[in-house]
Amino acid sequence: DNVVPQDYPAMLVTTGLWDSQVQYFEPAKWVARLRRLRTNRAPLLLRTHMEAGHGGRSGRFQQYRELAEAYAFLLDQAGLAG
Repeated sequence: DNVVPQDYPAMLVTTGLWDSQVQYFEPAKWVARLRRLRTNRAPLLLRTHMEAGHGGRSGRFQQYRELAEAYAFLLDQAGLAG
């Protein structure tokens, strides 16, 4: 797992409930381990898309929404959110 006690950067981890390649509980366990071992308080968010598979949500607007969430997180961490 290569997770050791140290500072970690802010992270937005996403997973899909119906992902056949990476089961939803694998990122959830990884995030839980990171939360337990990290030595700082940088945001560490887990977002589970309840209708998504390995390729993310289907449909153009759902993909735009997912991308917008990631951009919003990045902008917030860069101090550029309004």
